[in-house]
Amino acid sequence: MINTKLSGYLNIARKANALVIGADNLDVYRKKLYLILVASTAGKSTQSIVNKVVKNTGCEKIETSLNLSEILCISNCQVVAIKNKGLAEKIKENIE
Repeated sequence: MINTKLSGYLNIARKANALVIGADNLDVYRKKLYLILVASTAGKSTQSIVNKVVKNTGCEKIETSLNLSEILCISNCQVVAIKNKGLAEKIKENIE
């Protein structure tokens, strides 16, 4: 079951251009990040990129069992990062 509030916040972040989608985009993104959501089904290379970014930026990482592909309607989406502090806080409050 998809948490509708969480789904809403992620889609708001996407429409507001406050979302970095995918490990490749995350690897080259060099500005401030507040939260990284990683699917528990993400592969080793994706996990290593996420861990490298977390180590370099100090932002918070949450591993989730949510299906990010289904929530954002993007095929094979395993990782997203939030660029907006307010949205990151709301997502952290609503994550299960």
